[in-house]
Amino acid sequence: MPNPVKSAFLVEMTRRFGVLRKLEKSESLYEVGEGRARLYLRYSKKHPRNRTFFGLRRVDLQALEGHNGIVCFLSDGEEEPLFVPFSDFEEVFAALTPGSDGQYKAQLYEQESGTELYIAKAGRFNVESYLGWSSIAGLVEPEHSTLPLLSHAQVQTLLGGIGAAKGFDIWIPSADRSKLDWDLTPPFGLCRTLPPSLRPVEEVAEGIDVIWVDRASASPAALYEVEHSTWIYSGLLRFNDVHLLFPNLSLRFGIVADDARRSTFVRQVNRPTFAASGLRELCTFLEYRNVYGWHTRMRQGGTGGQATQ
Repeated sequence: MPNPVKSAFLVEMTRRFGVLRKLEKSESLYEVGEGRARLYLRYSKKHPRNRTFFGLRRVDLQALEGHNGIVCFLSDGEEEPLFVPFSDFEEVFAALTPGSDGQYKAQLYEQESGTELYIAKAGRFNVESYLGWSSIAGLVEPEHSTLPLLSHAQVQTLLGGIGAAKGFDIWIPSADRSKLDWDLTPPFGLCRTLPPSLRPVEEVAEGIDVIWVDRASASPAALYEVEHSTWIYSGLLRFNDVHLLFPNLSLRFGIVADDARRSTFVRQVNRPTFAASGLRELCTFLEYRNVYGWHTRMRQGGTGGQATQ
């Protein structure tokens, strides 16, 4: 019996981009137009706590190599499919060994700090900017999608704007505040002091690039380090200091960097020290395009991720 979620997805794709061609020897691979893109469809039922579980077959991912490949994650009751460019994760999968069934295991987490793709043995990656039909046009027709060259301060500005739109107060180091670019986002207020709970690690926390603070409890909710040119390892160490002192706080951590550093993040976050502390399970990677796209979705009225855990 055909999967109704997959069938509805194919109908909508055909309406938007024309007839799709199913590739031979696969029930999950499709081509858009005259080789404009290859789609790899993955479906999961919704499990308790809105969890989804996906298996990505190695042989199918190999069929995306050398093409404009897009992995499409589908699940029950979702208004917005997730479209992930394979090229962003090709190096990640190349460094992994699939399970005995030939599949890589993946999950999606919908959280206040954004939708995250978890790839077993690799880590977490923010994919908020790839949610929704508005994102697929720029992937199928990449010439229509442009990303401005962003500075460290501009990425801080965008992260602050996202957090403010989601109802958080924002901390940015005092030395960076004059560099924020208010042409990118509506102005938002900045915390004068760190959340009281961070005082035991005040020297470390004061230098963290962006902190989202819960207005009701005055507690930190998410911490972001923009590693524009600095070592990713140093940012992870700062996060680890905070996490070790407050293991019971519901904190999220994010390393923000250029896509070329994604594989470096995977190697560093899987070091034994971060695996043992549990930071590996709490820290996600955001590429600049993720931040820019996420901010655009928020400005256009997107959900921006909801807490379901």
